[in-house]
Amino acid sequence: MNNIASPTQGKPSRGGWNAAIFIIFVEVAQQFAFYGLASNLIMYLTNVLDQPLATAAKNVNAWLGVSSVFPVLGAFVADSYLGRFTTILFSITIYFMGMVLLTLSVSVIPSQSRRAVFFVALYILSVAQGGQKPCVQTFAADQFDENTPEERKAKSSFFNWWYLGLVFGATSATLGVVYLQDNVGWGLGFGILAGVLMVSLLLFLVGIKRYRKQRPPGSPFTTLAQVFVAVARKWHVNETLNCESVYYGDENGGAMVEGQPQALVLSRTSQLRFLDKAMIIDEVDASTKTRNPWRLCSLNQVEEVKLVLRLIPIWLSCLMFGVIQAQLHTFFTKQSSTTIRSIGPHFQVPPASLQGLVGIAILIAVPLYDRFFIPLTRKYTGYSSGITVLQRIGIGLVISILNMVVSALVEAKRLEVAKHYNLIDKPKAIIPMKVWWLLPQYLICGVSDAFTTVGLQELFYDQMPEQMRSIGAAAFISVIGVGSFISSGIISIVQSITSRNGEKWLGDNINRAHLDYFYWVLAVLSTLSLCVYVLIARAFVYRKVGGEEKLKAEMSLFAKNHDGGET
Repeated sequence: MNNIASPTQGKPSRGGWNAAIFIIFVEVAQQFAFYGLASNLIMYLTNVLDQPLATAAKNVNAWLGVSSVFPVLGAFVADSYLGRFTTILFSITIYFMGMVLLTLSVSVIPSQSRRAVFFVALYILSVAQGGQKPCVQTFAADQFDENTPEERKAKSSFFNWWYLGLVFGATSATLGVVYLQDNVGWGLGFGILAGVLMVSLLLFLVGIKRYRKQRPPGSPFTTLAQVFVAVARKWHVNETLNCESVYYGDENGGAMVEGQPQALVLSRTSQLRFLDKAMIIDEVDASTKTRNPWRLCSLNQVEEVKLVLRLIPIWLSCLMFGVIQAQLHTFFTKQSSTTIRSIGPHFQVPPASLQGLVGIAILIAVPLYDRFFIPLTRKYTGYSSGITVLQRIGIGLVISILNMVVSALVEAKRLEVAKHYNLIDKPKAIIPMKVWWLLPQYLICGVSDAFTTVGLQELFYDQMPEQMRSIGAAAFISVIGVGSFISSGIISIVQSITSRNGEKWLGDNINRAHLDYFYWVLAVLSTLSLCVYVLIARAFVYRKVGGEEKLKAEMSLFAKNHDGGET
């Protein structure tokens, strides 16, 4: 990984890794705080607030869903009005205040008001997550100049190493903070999370003079709306007219917006050709001196709308991945709470700390992918990235299905042991089965995450229009959030159907439940979703940029000149 980025024109001290490192600290702290809460939330709801297992699981899924969908609103505000820097600053502050309130709700708040204050604080964190999550990653990526071969090369591996930082924060929380919550007190555990957020706020302010900041260009949805309105007004126009009838916009693809980098000039693509009507100059356009943006759009505008529309089917086909990941914070943790978790005579692993195994798997998988898998596959595919982003996501989806199959088999084994020792009607009893039986499903979950999540990050950043990249980040995050909502819906449907037969698959007594059947249902649904994904991915057209071949040649020359150097 490059530690030194090339200087930028005019402001050599701004941008690059020297700026991105401060932003990474913010996201690591946010992940530390989020997973320090989310990973053990179901245990607090069931053991402290005495909620039934299915109710607690749906509450966790609802909070995870809201926290992952709010970033769409936060991204819109950042891209349209406040800018990414200001949005991040406000969000960190709100996040810190929400965590302080959460700490008070489990410690000094009177017991009769504790539940209400706890949930209010919980959703204040969702609001803060909405502003911070889509902007931090995009703001950090903005520190690298795509038009400079050296910085573009640094950005190509940025997402892998960025994700490693996030995993480190999440894993530290699940291994350390969760133990304190279970064995010392919830107040201390949440208090540590609040303290880390305060430190991240201070570090973010320390780097303030190093950041490349971009002014918000205005609502990106206006551009989308203009194209659709223009298409509707020109529905009778033949979109196959020659190039002389196409409006290419001002020089370089459009006017420059002060405080924004030069926009990329997109090449014309053949998909979604009905949208091309919006950029064709007809008799009405030719007879007017002033362009009506609601009747005539540039080629760049039309291609940007195509970028967004092409990503929607990919987003939909990946939702089942979010459903599977939602089990990590709910049923996986409850399963592990019933097994033998002791290491030595005095130490017992907290159930939620098993989620740290997912982080460990990612910490191993991502460097192996970057250093060994990419160079190996590059020899056969010819791609600089080894495989395409969509192929990477697809591999992760396949592994996530394997995760559900393994989870179902392990749960069947756990139920068999519980039945053998007559513990079926003792849901709080510890079953004589080592927690390490659950090790495969956690590790497989981490490997699938390393493929799919990093792939989605890169896809939604790279294929989104530049002025909508925060929204792109929010879209990829919302895969997990909407997946959590769908998981709650599936739980309700399964409960409703199975209760008619008198045997709930997801009852309060996990030893009498059939969680293994539930996992098989998710495996089947995910397989069907994968088939849809493959069909969509095969037809997907990546963004085409004018002059991109020249930039690739420059990057290739740069790589040859730096062979053997630090990458």
